[in-house]
Amino acid sequence: MSKIRFYLDENVNPVVVEQLARLDVEAISVRDLDELGDSDISHLQRATKMGYVLCTHDQDFLRLAAETTDHNGIIFADHYEATIGGWVRALRRLHGEVNAEDIQGQVKYISVR
Repeated sequence: MSKIRFYLDENVNPVVVEQLARLDVEAISVRDLDELGDSDISHLQRATKMGYVLCTHDQDFLRLAAETTDHNGIIFADHYEATIGGWVRALRRLHGEVNAEDIQGQVKYISVR
C-alpha cells in the first residue's frame, strides 16, 4: 500500500504545495512543472503517469472522469468554498487515511472551507 501523492492543477493555489511539504505530504503543482495552460486531459494523463492524484476545482475533470477510469484518482472541491487551509487539512487527512490504490479511477469530493 502506498501513500497518496497530490498533483494540484492551476486552479488550486500553489501555496497548498508549500504547506503540505512542511507536513511531509508529497505534492506538486502544475506551476512547479511549468505546465500552466496545458489541456485538462494532458494534466490528467501527466498526473497518472507520474503516479499522482489530481486535485482541482475545475468541473471539466468530472466530465473526463466520467469518460475514463484510467487515472490515479481525482479530488474535487467547490471553488467558492476553497481556502488554502481547507485544502491543506483535507489533503493531509486523506494522505493519512486513504492509500493510493484505494482512490485509483475514482473521484473524491471534499470540503475545503
